[in-house]
Amino acid sequence: MAELKEGDPAPAITSKNQSGNEVSLNDYKGKTVVLYFYPKDDTPGCTAEACDFRDNYQGLQAKGIVVLGVSIDDEKSHQKFITKHNLPFTLLADTDQKIVNDYGVWVEKNMYGKKYMGTARTTFIIDGEGKIAHIIKKVDTKNSTQQVLDLINN
Repeated sequence: MAELKEGDPAPAITSKNQSGNEVSLNDYKGKTVVLYFYPKDDTPGCTAEACDFRDNYQGLQAKGIVVLGVSIDDEKSHQKFITKHNLPFTLLADTDQKIVNDYGVWVEKNMYGKKYMGTARTTFIIDGEGKIAHIIKKVDTKNSTQQVLDLINN
């Protein structure tokens, strides 16, 4: 599959959220969606990123921005992560790895010389018409909201 670029239509998503309810990207037509992909619930970088979105969530909501997090963890894992860190937004369970593949973020990684497949931390900003407005590949986990706002406000 070709790599997604800014201006491309965002691939359709239908997945279960932390409560087992089905969520579709189409549910948010007309809104700006921050679709952020992260490797694993409750790990240091992923927690920092989620908590940064949590701490700035009201400001994002005030601008009409929807935050959706995606990892390959299951609903139960997402529920624990949300409860532990009081996260106010939806997390999608991509246990079959369809979404990470559709968005091209399921990649080969290398840690301590060991190669494995995993999720590349990436944020997609999707406009109200369902097009990819911005892609953030170098996510600053402690300032992810500011990265998003800097792009949206310019």
